[in-house]
Amino acid sequence: MKNFIKITVSAVLLSSVLGIVSCGSKKEPAQTAEGDTLQGEISISGAFALYPLAVRWKEEFETLHPNVKISLSGGGAGKGMTDVLTGMVDLGMVSREVYPPEIEQGAVGFAVAKDAVVPTINANNPLLPQLLEHGLTKEAAQKLWITEEYKTWGQVIGTNDATPVNVYTRSDACGAAETWALWLGKKQEDLKGTQVFGDPGVAQAVQKDVYGIGLNNIGFAYDDETHKLNEGLEIIPVDSNENGKVDPDELFYGTKDEFIQAVAEDKYPSPPARDLYLVSKGIPESEAVVAFLEYVLTDGQALNIPVGYIGLSQEKLQSGLDKLHNK
Repeated sequence: MKNFIKITVSAVLLSSVLGIVSCGSKKEPAQTAEGDTLQGEISISGAFALYPLAVRWKEEFETLHPNVKISLSGGGAGKGMTDVLTGMVDLGMVSREVYPPEIEQGAVGFAVAKDAVVPTINANNPLLPQLLEHGLTKEAAQKLWITEEYKTWGQVIGTNDATPVNVYTRSDACGAAETWALWLGKKQEDLKGTQVFGDPGVAQAVQKDVYGIGLNNIGFAYDDETHKLNEGLEIIPVDSNENGKVDPDELFYGTKDEFIQAVAEDKYPSPPARDLYLVSKGIPESEAVVAFLEYVLTDGQALNIPVGYIGLSQEKLQSGLDKLHNK
């Protein structure tokens, strides 16, 4: 797959509109336990950040349990939370922490994976070498997305260059923007810039705008097959120590695998690294939903790294299992 973004946008957005998932080619049926009796339907919606991994979980679980059917749709973390709390779906995909008011309404969050939000820029930006060398400080990000003080790329790298900078953010309620804003000490509604729907939409906007900068989950910054950056995109490194340059231990964006390792080793700030959740309203009673969550928290974790996510500690996974079984 040469260009992940172009292909994935259509699949994700179409599934968001229709409320169903487009799974691509079907796996050959695997051996299932003789006499497998698990059956039922499971509905899931929400965060684009968790969508690619959820597709793989769905495929494998349905192979293991042919009498269980899972419907899966994107739409953003806000949609996932709203859908699950209103009873429209069994599970919501949420790419941020579960808020106290949501818990009061019955939301129960199960941490299932970890990823990160990164600042993406156009690969043909005329100042690309300087940007990759200088990096992006938290202060510069605040002046781009919050106060709008920075209008040029020269301001970002501390020069008089007047090349304009075009800032993009998300229009949909989502964990990526909320997590990015949290890194900047704000909330999603405080983020400025041209609003674009969905993770793939922001990636496309930056791909088309040589002066653009956006925020994306790593699943939409890197190609899922080559694990290299998607065509037309670069990640501007985060200058965590804010010394005005990208130090060797801050340079880990060449491939998805290299970046995932850096996140696992806490070399990338958290936020914008964050846990991803499947959320139910109350502890699930459906046998199929309980079995699916058990699978995700155990055998399903083997898919996290191959798909481009970071696995969770055994302690955190066990905590989710204990919560699921009211221990």
